Amino acid sequence: MFRTTSLVAALLLAIGVAHAEPARYDLDPGHTQVEFSWNHFGFSNITGRFDKVEGNFQFDPVDPTRSSIDVTIPIASIDTGVGALDEHLQSPDFFDAARFPVATFKSRKVERVDADSLKVSGELTIHGVSRPAVLDVTINRIGEHPMAGRAAAGFDARTTLKRSDFGISKYVPNVSDDIVIAITSEAMVPKPEASAAAAAATK
Repeated sequence: MFRTTSLVAALLLAIGVAHAEPARYDLDPGHTQVEFSWNHFGFSNITGRFDKVEGNFQFDPVDPTRSSIDVTIPIASIDTGVGALDEHLQSPDFFDAARFPVATFKSRKVERVDADSLKVSGELTIHGVSRPAVLDVTINRIGEHPMAGRAAAGFDARTTLKRSDFGISKYVPNVSDDIVIAITSEAMVPKPEASAAAAAATK
């Protein structure tokens, strides 16, 4: 009887874990980068990045297909290492940051490709225009972070988009229409005190 009860309890625990709601994970800004690259007149392949990424990440480490992410990127955080180019990219010729200060991505579906790969489909909004986008995601590691002592997850993701699809077509095709986006990110469950404060704020 004891063995049967223990087995039932273990099965119930496993079912509970499998069907638990995805948990909140916080993106680590110090270890999250969004880079983009383009070709310039066939001579060079330039890379820039956005220094700020804000988001709501709900992650299920048991079944990542149940996860979701909603990310906002302030366009003013663009950084190519060249101040004049940063200003030009924020001008009406390109992002027009004064009118469209943020880019956003909202996931709609997460599909497993294999043990370490996912496809994340969602809606990408840039320059006030929303289009479907698919991120090819590699799961780098899921487990306890050795420094923070908390559950963590790390990913790389890539996609290629046409900027003209978002109404940004200045200098195409001399400055390439295709833009490659590469993302790397770490995320962790909040510290216990942060979770308690967030729960109290919702009451």
